[in-house]
Amino acid sequence: MVEQRRPGDESRGGDPRGPGARSRAGRSRPDRAGIKAPGTAGVFPTPSEPTKMIQSVQRALRIMELVGRHADGVTAPRIAFECGLNRATAYNLLRTLVYERYLRRDDEGRYTLGLEVSDRYSELTRAMAGPRTCGQYMRRMSTETGYSTFVARFVEGRPAVTDVIEGNKSPHVEELIVGFDDGAHATALGKALLATLQPMDRARFLRAAGMRKFTGHTLTEPDAFEYDLAVYGESGVYAEIGQFKEDVACAGVVIREGDAPAERIVFAVAMPLEDIRASWPILTQRLREAAAELQPLL
Repeated sequence: MVEQRRPGDESRGGDPRGPGARSRAGRSRPDRAGIKAPGTAGVFPTPSEPTKMIQSVQRALRIMELVGRHADGVTAPRIAFECGLNRATAYNLLRTLVYERYLRRDDEGRYTLGLEVSDRYSELTRAMAGPRTCGQYMRRMSTETGYSTFVARFVEGRPAVTDVIEGNKSPHVEELIVGFDDGAHATALGKALLATLQPMDRARFLRAAGMRKFTGHTLTEPDAFEYDLAVYGESGVYAEIGQFKEDVACAGVVIREGDAPAERIVFAVAMPLEDIRASWPILTQRLREAAAELQPLL
């Protein structure tokens, strides 16, 4: 039996979120709680406070916010006064914002929000509504995290990869492509799908498929495999650490149950080994959220 060190064993407890509050002189901002714990580089990154910020951009945004609070419009002198700007700077910024259609100037010299603001709002509401397909969700998550994402299901009785979006921070695994149906005992996708079977059906599958040794960490004994599933089953997130490829880790979650195996679907992400150990609590939470978001899309 191969002894397995599960992700998160090195460090448990504590708040995985780091402080992310921002403030600016003269105005208050809601706190922005980060989602990265120390040492979780590459996992769901949150932008950090820039060391140098462009004042003209900040001033333009300050003007936009002020104008947005006045539905009837506001004059340039009042904008300059309330934003703490000299008039020349205020007029230059106002001309630029009007030209770019983020502000409008009426015949009385009062400024209101422009049509471009409406366009940006429409884009925001579409983005906030979330993806409309599983593929869109996978692309979004791979872009946000840099990790490859996978969907798998039973195809002709075998766990098989049915969709892949590669991330630029995940090690490339040539075998994990659409149609791959080998090594279910060594992949998080396979573990999650096999966990949905009854023990006798699972044992029958493993006897027929075999438990090939892909790496020195691969579980090749049925009892060890059953124990592994039981431990991960408590959280509902299944993982493998270097069991399929030495330098790759993968975690997966069931996103759709079903009476028949062919109806069951799992979602997983692949990443470097060090990332899964450092970020296990954050990763499991993100995968549970993924399961909830993806379920209506399938």
